[in-house]
Amino acid sequence: MCGRFSLRGDPRVIADEFEVDEIPEIPRRFNIAPTTPIASIRVDAHTAKRELTFMRWGLVPAWADDPKIGARMINARCETIDEKNSFKHPFKRKRCLVIADGFYEWQTTELGKRPFFIHKTDDRPFGFAAIWDHWGRDGGEFESAAIITTDPNALMKPIHDRMPVILGREDYAAWLDPNWNDVASLKALLRACSPDGWEAYPVASVVNNPRNDVEACIERVA
Repeated sequence: MCGRFSLRGDPRVIADEFEVDEIPEIPRRFNIAPTTPIASIRVDAHTAKRELTFMRWGLVPAWADDPKIGARMINARCETIDEKNSFKHPFKRKRCLVIADGFYEWQTTELGKRPFFIHKTDDRPFGFAAIWDHWGRDGGEFESAAIITTDPNALMKPIHDRMPVILGREDYAAWLDPNWNDVASLKALLRACSPDGWEAYPVASVVNNPRNDVEACIERVA
């Protein structure tokens, strides 16, 4: 799964990576947790241009009666994304990229769970494949997203049995195109990225508490 990640980069680098014209102020985050706002890239239906917007992490389907359901849907498995009622419609029409520059996973050991930080060795931002939906009732409205997961690559396999789908820049346009809804072609993009150019290292247990959104979360430990 993917339950925490970071976004610390320069907005200008983010704009370059995702080819967006305008970047709002993005606070540096070291321990982004479910139900909090996440920076996402999608294509605006009216202008056909990419835009950066903030969504709640944890997908709340448009038909849901209670928005609290989103806390249980922070991830969507790639194998069944086109089958689950909560995910299959957004998968066809409402796809986005969640912006990150690192993520955490917990390795099960004899002494308990050990957190690892995984990032590109050049610390460039990247995009998690994700889906989003709009929810609205009399009490308000918001947009929310779920990050898609897949089987681990060689780097992640010793740490965990799942990892987020991280798309290459060459796949951004196809993934974001709201008019492209061929299920087989879309699912072909949902695979583990190459481990080349990536690094995973252990970090301190300070990251275990989602209230600890501090630089110490990404500091390497022995």
